[in-house]
Order: sequence, then C-alpha cells, then structure tokens
Amino acid sequence: MTQAKSVFLRKNNVKKWVSYYLVGWANLAIGVIVVFPILYCLFTSFMPYSEMASFPPKLFPASFAYIENYREMMLKTLIFRYMLNSLVMASGGTLLRLMTASMAAFSFSFFEYRGRNALFFVLLGTMMIPGDAVIIANYINVSRLGWMDTYWGLFCIYGLSATNVFMMRQYMRTLPKALRDAALIDGCSNFHFFRGIVLPLATPVLFSVGISSFVNLWNAYIWPLLITNKDEMRVVQVGVTRLNTEETINYGPVMAAVSFILVPSMLIFLLFQRRIVRGIIAGSLKE
Repeated sequence: MTQAKSVFLRKNNVKKWVSYYLVGWANLAIGVIVVFPILYCLFTSFMPYSEMASFPPKLFPASFAYIENYREMMLKTLIFRYMLNSLVMASGGTLLRLMTASMAAFSFSFFEYRGRNALFFVLLGTMMIPGDAVIIANYINVSRLGWMDTYWGLFCIYGLSATNVFMMRQYMRTLPKALRDAALIDGCSNFHFFRGIVLPLATPVLFSVGISSFVNLWNAYIWPLLITNKDEMRVVQVGVTRLNTEETINYGPVMAAVSFILVPSMLIFLLFQRRIVRGIIAGSLKE
C-alpha cells in the first residue's frame, strides 16, 4: 500500500513539474512575441536607412550612437507640444471618466429606484455601438460649441465610458450595504458617504480604470485628427504622421518618434502594474 502511494505521488509530482515548465515556457514565448515589436522599433530608431534596407535584415544597429533620426524628429515636429496636448487630453478625459463612472456606479450600487436595472443594461448596450458610428454627430456638436482646436474639444467626448461604469459598479457591489446604513444613522449625507467612505475604499479600481483610460486616450488618433487643424494643437499620434511625405515614408524618424512617445505608457504600466491587476480582479468576488 505504501509503495503504491509513493508511486502515485511520484507520478503526480512529475505531472506538476511538466505542467509548471510547460506553462512557464509558454508564458515566456508569449512575452517575447509581445515585446519583440517594441524592441525592434527601439533598435530601428538607431539605424540609418542603409541598415534598415540591408539583407538579411538586422535586428541590432551597428552603433547606438547614431541619433540622426531623433534629431530629424525634433526638427520636423513639435514633439514636446504634441506630448503636452496628449497629456492634457488623456488627463482631462480620464478625470471626467472617473467622475462620471464613480457617481454612476454609486447610484447603481447603493440606491433602489424604478428602472435602475433597465437603465444599467441600456448603458451596457452602448458598448456595442462602435465609436465611428457617432463620430459625425460628435463633430457637429463640438463644432457648434466652438471647441475646434481646443482642449475641451479634444477630451469632452471621452467623458463617459460604459466599461468603466461596469467595472466600478461591480466593485462597489462588493461593499456591504450596512456601511451606508451606519453612515446615514450617524448623520452622514449621501455625498459625504460617497466622498469619504466609498471612494477611499474604491482606490484599487480607481487606479485600474484611470490608468487604462489614460493609456487608451494617449493612443487616440481619429478624433484628435478630426477636431484639430492647427499644428500646435495636434496630439502625438497625429503629429508623428507629419514625418512622412506623399512620396516616401521616413522609417527612421517615425521609429524614433514612436519610441519616444512609448515612454510614458511603459512607465505607467511598470510603476502601477500591481494596482492595475488588483483593480481588475477587485470586482470579481461578488455579483
């Protein structure tokens, strides 16, 4: 009996060892596939055109001292102004989303009123509407308001996200209703309960929603392209295209610009990756 048990345990350990290493190597392969385009973009930004067009293709540049691509990027574009515009658009849109999503989620989680669930499902239904379907209507409204080539025009349409409302609502539903009852008994208003108790407890999901929203708005292209005509109001994703001409594509300066504007997104993910994961799984404990 003891021998049979030891054989079983040995086989079980072998299976765990094999599955562990298989999963590890699979994760490593997926990580390499994801990171390779970023590294290739960075390495290419230090190559002259002769190295880019060489055969067989080169992965590493001959020297990282070649910075002509970065110099051309600086001379031909207002890259720092573009980054400032993207920062304002992403920050403004993220703050609006956090305000509207947190207040909507608070209403859906702590108040009982007729049509609450129907309204929530209507909100979720908007997730199936592609953004391009309403872009003309948004453009007409913003132009009538006189917000062309303004920061308000850049981020006003990003003020509400059904996905963010859903994530925050799922998290707030994990908070006990007794918290609100106790706060009301102590004389706390709904606003003070929301600001002083719910928002501090919702910090993980606020971080997750805010960071993902910031990165998404930083990478926005179609709407900033439509709403801005002045070069000094362009965002980075639109400004990079100015390095190309009708005849040629300047791969070196474009790769340098892309590597340059990837830095904020990468820093955010590296610094807050644990908070992002914690916020994503925060609302999965209770429906």
